[in-house]
Amino acid sequence: MTHVDAAVLNLTEWLCRKFQLLTGRTNVWLAVQLTNLSIIVYFVVWAGVYSWSRSVAARIALGLFCGGLLYVLTQTIFKVPIQAYENAAYRRVAKGFRNPRRVQDMGLRISFLTLSVVLFYPILFVSLNLHVPMALLTYSLIVLTTGVLYLLACDPLPPCAGKVTAWLRGSAPSRLAISE
Repeated sequence: MTHVDAAVLNLTEWLCRKFQLLTGRTNVWLAVQLTNLSIIVYFVVWAGVYSWSRSVAARIALGLFCGGLLYVLTQTIFKVPIQAYENAAYRRVAKGFRNPRRVQDMGLRISFLTLSVVLFYPILFVSLNLHVPMALLTYSLIVLTTGVLYLLACDPLPPCAGKVTAWLRGSAPSRLAISE
């Protein structure tokens, strides 16, 4: 399984570098965006559970839990800007060091990759045949977490302007031409 993990990680890093050359955005930026998406999906799942709950006490407890979780996220994950994470990655790569998460998170990546593969058919079966839409939302959290783990283990290229951004800036009329 370590060979599969290494192959997926190498493919992810290659895709991240192509994405960075196109957009100028790093794998760190992508990981933060996927984390934000997974937080939104997480709250959608809890909102679904909330809407199914009939008791007022359960709704209040769920509201307090989600509010507390959102507060904790603002004090941890959302406190440090993306640029700080990217600058740390750039410094590490400039020194010639590989990302330590390649080795540290291998067991976690393999576990989530296995869950993503093994649960695909059962979740699909349950959501289509038994009409349980929460199963797909729950599975999407597993897949998003797997993606974030792989993105965080990649090394970015040095900072660069993206080709798409440069193309868009080049194709936009300049302010000088408009003001004349």
